[in-house]
Amino acid sequence: MWVLFAIILMTFLITSLIMIFSSILSKKTSLDREKMSPFECGFDPKTSARLPFSLRFFLIAVIFLIFDVEITLLLPLASTNPFTNIMSWSFLGLLFLLILLFGLYYEWKEGALEWSY
Repeated sequence: MWVLFAIILMTFLITSLIMIFSSILSKKTSLDREKMSPFECGFDPKTSARLPFSLRFFLIAVIFLIFDVEITLLLPLASTNPFTNIMSWSFLGLLFLLILLFGLYYEWKEGALEWSY
């Protein structure tokens, strides 16, 4: 028990130290307007270099990522079939699929899957 606690504590300390060192070393010392603007042959930019990003595309990408991760969590279920009870295996698989379908239905009803307004 104490060994597990010591491993968790060491992991937390190492990751905290890495995060603190990286934030200290990555600080930019000068926040000059010219240095922060995009480089365009030494002249001031004619238009904004920051192009607008489609929020609808971002939402579709996030929804795809969520469902993709859930499908990868569902794939190992097939390999556990010989090692478990068939009723518990079926119940767990159906429950997971129902959660996926409920999430898809919710996103569909919210209108997040429609590309045009």
